[in-house]
Amino acid sequence: MSRLPRWVGGVGAGLTRLAERLEGQKPEEQGTAPPPAPGSDSAFGPEPVRAAAPAPTPEPTHEPVSEPEAAAGPQAEHVPPPPDYAPAVSALPDPVATVPWGVRVAAEVGWRLLILAGTVWVLMRVISAVQLVVLAFTAALLITALLQPTVAMLKRHGVPRGLATAMTFISGFIVMGLVGWFVVWQVTENLDDLSNKVQHGINDLKQWLLDSPFHVTEDQINNIADNLSQAIGTNTKDITSAGIEGVQVIIEVLTGILLAMFSTLFLLYDGPKIWEWLLKLFPAAAREGVAGAGPRAWATLTAYVRGTVIVALIDAIFIGVGLFFLDVPLAVPLAVFIFLFAFIPLVGAVVSGALAVVVALVTRDVFTATMVLVVVLSVQQIEGHVLQPFILGRAVRVHPLAVVLSVAAGSLVAGIGGAVVAVPLAAVTNTVVGYLRAHAKEKALQAAVPVKRPGPEPSVPAGGAGAPPGETRAD
Repeated sequence: MSRLPRWVGGVGAGLTRLAERLEGQKPEEQGTAPPPAPGSDSAFGPEPVRAAAPAPTPEPTHEPVSEPEAAAGPQAEHVPPPPDYAPAVSALPDPVATVPWGVRVAAEVGWRLLILAGTVWVLMRVISAVQLVVLAFTAALLITALLQPTVAMLKRHGVPRGLATAMTFISGFIVMGLVGWFVVWQVTENLDDLSNKVQHGINDLKQWLLDSPFHVTEDQINNIADNLSQAIGTNTKDITSAGIEGVQVIIEVLTGILLAMFSTLFLLYDGPKIWEWLLKLFPAAAREGVAGAGPRAWATLTAYVRGTVIVALIDAIFIGVGLFFLDVPLAVPLAVFIFLFAFIPLVGAVVSGALAVVVALVTRDVFTATMVLVVVLSVQQIEGHVLQPFILGRAVRVHPLAVVLSVAAGSLVAGIGGAVVAVPLAAVTNTVVGYLRAHAKEKALQAAVPVKRPGPEPSVPAGGAGAPPGETRAD
C-alpha cells in the first residue's frame, strides 16, 4: 500500500512534463523558443532549457509585386480573380484610333490649308493697303532687270560703277519719257482731225444700219441717241466726281513714277548689297537655299523682261507698218499703244488689236478695218508660235493655264498694274520653287550618303585594324 501513492505521484509528474512539452512545441513551430519557467520543478528535477530550432528560410519567389501590395505589406487582403462565368469587359479604345485614317488625313490637310488661306488673305490685304508702293517697287524691279545688263557691260569696259549707273539710269528714263511725250503729242495734234473722222464714221454707221437687213428705223436710232444724251445729262454729278478721281489718279501715278525712279536708281547702284542684307533676314538653316534661288530668280526675271520687250517691239513695228500702208490715222501712236499693251499677257494683245480695228473702222471703212484685223491676227500668230518660243526659250516656263489665272488674279487685286506683274511673278515663283525642291533632294542625298572629303588617307595599322581612337575614317 505504500507503493500506490508513489506510483500515482510518478504518473502525475509524467503528465505534467507531457503538458509542458506540448506547450513548448507551439513556439518552436513559430520560430521562437518559450522562456523557461523559473522555479519550475517536477518530480524528476528541473527541466533543462532547450535551444529553439531555427525557422526554415522561405525560398525567394520571382513573382512581381505591385506597388499597392508592397505598400500594404503582408496584412493586405488577397483579391481573388473573377470567376470563369463572369462576362468579359473590354477596355475602351483610344479616341484617336476610332477616327478613320482618311478623316484624319483630311483634317490634317484642312487646317493647314486654312492657315495658308488666312496667310494669303492677310498678305493681300496688306498689299491692297500699300498698293501704290508695291506697284512702284515692282515696276522698279522690272526696269532694273531691263537696264542692269547695260550697267554690267559698262563696268566690264572699265567704267566706274557710279558713272555706269548714272549713265544707264538717265538714258533709260529719257528714252521712256520721250516715248510717252511722243504718244501724247501725236494724239493732241490729231485730235481735231480724229474727232471729225469719228463723227463722219458715226454718220456712215447710221446710214449703214438704215440700209442693212436688220430693219432698223431712223426713229429707233434717234431714240437710242436721245437716251444716251439723257443718261449723260442726269449723271453729270457722277461724271464730275469721276473727273476729280481722275485728278487723284494722275497724282498717284506721278507719285508712283517718282518712287519707281528712286527705287531703280538704288537697285542699279546697290543691288548686291541690298540682296546680302535681305539674306540676313532669313534663318541660317534656309539661307543656303535662298542664296542659290536668288540669282536664278533674277536671271528668270531678266530673261522675261528682255524677251517681252523684244517681242513687243517686233509687234509694234510690224502692226505699225501695216497701219501706215493702209492709211489709218494715228498709226504711230497706235503702234506705241500696241508696244505698251504687249506687257499685259493675253489681254493686252486683244485690247490693242481691237483698238486699231475700231479706229480703222470709224475713220476709214469696213474693208480697211478687215485688213487691219488680218494684219493684227497674223502678227500675233507669228508672235505666239515663233517669237516667244525662240526669244524666251526655256528661261520662262509657265503653263498657259497659270498665265490666265495669274493675270486674272493680278487684275482683281491691283488692276492693270497687277495684270502686268502677274506673269513675271508666276515665272519667278516657278523658278524658285523648282530650285528649292531640287536643293532639298540634294541635301537629303548628302545626308544619306557620306561624302568623301579630299585629303590624305589615314594610315591603317597592320592586322586590318580600324582607324586609331579619336579619328574618323572616310569610307
